[in-house]
Amino acid sequence: MAPPPAADRSSTRKRSGIDSKRVPSLSHDMLCIIFSFLDLFDLVRCSVVCKSWNYAVHKSEILQAFCSRHQKQQMNSGSSSEISFSSEKPLEVCLEEIAMERHKLAFEEAPIKVSHWTGHSVRAEQCRMKMGLILTGVGDKVMRLWSSENFRCLEEYSIPAKVPLVDFDFDEGKIVGLVGRQVCIWSRSGKRSIFPSRECTFEKGLCMRYFDPEAVVGCEDGTAHVFDMYSRRCSRIIRMLPGPVTCLCVSDDQLILGGSVLGNIGVSGLFSDQRVAMLRSRNTVGIRTLCYNASSHLVFAGSTAGHVYCWDLRTMKSLWESRVSPNIVYSLRHLQNDRSSLAVGGIDGILRILEQNTGTVRSCCIMDSRLLSTYQNGLGVVEERIGKRVSYETPIDAINRRNRPQITSLAVGMNKIVTTHNDKFIRLWKFQN
Repeated sequence: MAPPPAADRSSTRKRSGIDSKRVPSLSHDMLCIIFSFLDLFDLVRCSVVCKSWNYAVHKSEILQAFCSRHQKQQMNSGSSSEISFSSEKPLEVCLEEIAMERHKLAFEEAPIKVSHWTGHSVRAEQCRMKMGLILTGVGDKVMRLWSSENFRCLEEYSIPAKVPLVDFDFDEGKIVGLVGRQVCIWSRSGKRSIFPSRECTFEKGLCMRYFDPEAVVGCEDGTAHVFDMYSRRCSRIIRMLPGPVTCLCVSDDQLILGGSVLGNIGVSGLFSDQRVAMLRSRNTVGIRTLCYNASSHLVFAGSTAGHVYCWDLRTMKSLWESRVSPNIVYSLRHLQNDRSSLAVGGIDGILRILEQNTGTVRSCCIMDSRLLSTYQNGLGVVEERIGKRVSYETPIDAINRRNRPQITSLAVGMNKIVTTHNDKFIRLWKFQN
């Protein structure tokens, strides 16, 4: 996609310049009055805009007042919320608990609006979401970076000709992709570089995860190849599993987990060359997707037979197993630091919200056929539709297939989930408080 015209960029900068000059002209008292009308999430966002706004939000005790008001509302309503406040608890902890509680309730009870737009010429099988940005790809010859606010394509990154894109991830400065038998890096400006083939060729790669400064590739021969993003060399090869590594996750405490076609998960340290533990399931069905919650030390896995598993990595013991779908679970994810909700999607096309500690299905969501509105996003039309919840006992065949296309990948943000469907379109589910 071509960048915006120079005139548009210039006018954008001018508008930004005018706004930045106006911000300091607002007095501290005026800022406090304005901020007093905002909700929690808007307050937190405002606190990171600049020093004067941060000072106004924190020093005026607006956030403290918000916490106290929230506690009183919970007490008056007789809510069974697990959140407890005390003067000894840091403000940041209170705010995070409130945010996670609202996030959980939104996923389980709130009205749903679904934004649906065509993102690729052929299909998009995978998605990632970070920092208000959505990256989609695998299917045609481009990856596209989207705004989660207005669904405009911000950048696109081309794939080398005749080489398939297998997997990808991104951060603030770069895109990292597994392309054929090589690892590629794209700067966010669009320039691409490829690791030297003598360092990066490996037996067929099936999956990749990136956690700066390493990229880990799971291979068909049961190994995981670890690459350093800065030296651009393979730093180690780990013997993970006796069969193909079908999926990976990398934790922020330097652990690598790889799923197998036999239903087991190999666990290794990032600086080891051997597997250090094995998580075993009761069912010998293939592990299709993995994710790890660092805040609770729980590992979640989805299988080719519709099972979701949970292990505690501290004890290496299974906590629960639940068959939530009649067929393949392609993707499961949770919001960072969220210990309550787990989003699950698969071949039956129903977006499910599970309780992380028990595996209980809390909500089942599909997109209704009713159209709310349409508008242009630069590449095509964005359709706004209603999302609706269906009972867990509702037979799959009783739900129109058009309303539940298979979910090949999903990513979770605060009160929202993005999904891809092995088709041209992308969906963003907004759970409205």
